[in-house]
Amino acid sequence: MLSEQVYVHLRAAIMRGDHAPGDALKPQDLAKELGVSLAVVREALVRVVGDGLADRLPNRGFAVPAFSDRRWQEIAEARRSIEPVVLRMSIERGDVDWEARVRAAHHRLARTPPFVPEEGEYISDAWSEAHRVFHRTLLEGCGNPILLETFDRMWTASELARRWSAHRTPDRDHVGEHRRLEEAALARDADAAADALTQHLTLTAAGLTDRT
Repeated sequence: MLSEQVYVHLRAAIMRGDHAPGDALKPQDLAKELGVSLAVVREALVRVVGDGLADRLPNRGFAVPAFSDRRWQEIAEARRSIEPVVLRMSIERGDVDWEARVRAAHHRLARTPPFVPEEGEYISDAWSEAHRVFHRTLLEGCGNPILLETFDRMWTASELARRWSAHRTPDRDHVGEHRRLEEAALARDADAAADALTQHLTLTAAGLTDRT
């Protein structure tokens, strides 16, 4: 239970931006700060590494990944290759109930504040969840659980990069991008929807490379 609490704390701290990209995560310092044993902290850090939120460095301990880490662009490439194809399938196969879920998910996303001061500088947990539900709902019409599981894995792997990108590109029109996605999907315009999703994913990845 103690290790679980430390894991949850560390995960939230990284997501909030308490530990900047590239920062060392020193087990001794964290153990002292949290009032727990070194073993408990190390166990929690290994789990954070498994989530893709930290790296384990040979002979150097643990650290938050850097903006320039190649993995973020590789994840973005994978998502651009797969998700627009699944979205096309979803538009072709989705029924009226799917349309209603897409509309409801977009409504929730549009009404959820992206930033909450008490949660730090990055996008809020509530907005992040509404964002995930909207994107997943768009794809659920495909009816293929294997493809949806693939989406779930890629989404989790890209969560930290998504928060960093939103923080570094505050003027980006997220509202407009999501509205265009919803409108194209519900209009059954597969070409426009796939193009909008590809551009959406590209802008997220660019947010980690275009600025210093």
